[in-house]
Amino acid sequence: MGFPVLRRFIDSQRRLSARLEDRLPERYRVDGNQDFIERVVPHFVRPGVTIYDVGGGKKPFLDPERKAQLGVRVVGLDIDEAELDRAPAGAYDSTICADVTRYQGQGDADIVICQALLEHVPDTDAAMSAIAGMLKPGGVALLFVPCRNAMFARLNLVLPEVVKRHLLFGLYPSARGRQGFPAWYDRCTPREMRAIARDHGLHVVALKVYFSSRYFSFLFPLHVAWRSWVMAFERLVGEQAAESFSLVLRKPASETSSKE
Repeated sequence: MGFPVLRRFIDSQRRLSARLEDRLPERYRVDGNQDFIERVVPHFVRPGVTIYDVGGGKKPFLDPERKAQLGVRVVGLDIDEAELDRAPAGAYDSTICADVTRYQGQGDADIVICQALLEHVPDTDAAMSAIAGMLKPGGVALLFVPCRNAMFARLNLVLPEVVKRHLLFGLYPSARGRQGFPAWYDRCTPREMRAIARDHGLHVVALKVYFSSRYFSFLFPLHVAWRSWVMAFERLVGEQAAESFSLVLRKPASETSSKE
């Protein structure tokens, strides 16, 4: 089967998968990443705030035009200085090259945005400690996290890195340069992330779970099997069956409120 024929076949399978998704209840069709971008974060961003974009690297959460429109200050923090250097000019007001598991925050952030980073961190407890340290009293952390219990995450954990990259970039060429980084999914479930946040004195303001992803849409029978598993798994374990989730965490405004 030649490449053009294979591509047409995959496209036909994705169309079938999309038709199936269109027939499901709305709660199973919400794209978690898009919901985080379009609904979760905008609810908290206000003119004049200081935002720490943790792990944004060359693709910051806010592009320079949107940043200017909002009138916010953005600090980019990433483990790779080259990634930060490749960000669009004006995207960051300042940058910090640091490992988030070893960073000690300055307590100057109104908002910390951490989008699809924590699954790539080997010690999420240390990362949460850093996030708490970045926040001002009363500040909020906005996290989007792929769930460890998702089928794609389980496969990510067991497949060799070279195999994962070949499959990912072959099936989803647009993911090249944006995905494919090593992942650990350390305690990346709704229950464990809530517990870690509380251990570091952060209040859980909101948790949203999502049951949608596109990883298996390239082969319709596989997509049907995956979708059937997700719906059955949810009945057994509830929110722990999520494909991904978002968390809104608030640092108490005072020492007293953190003990309540």
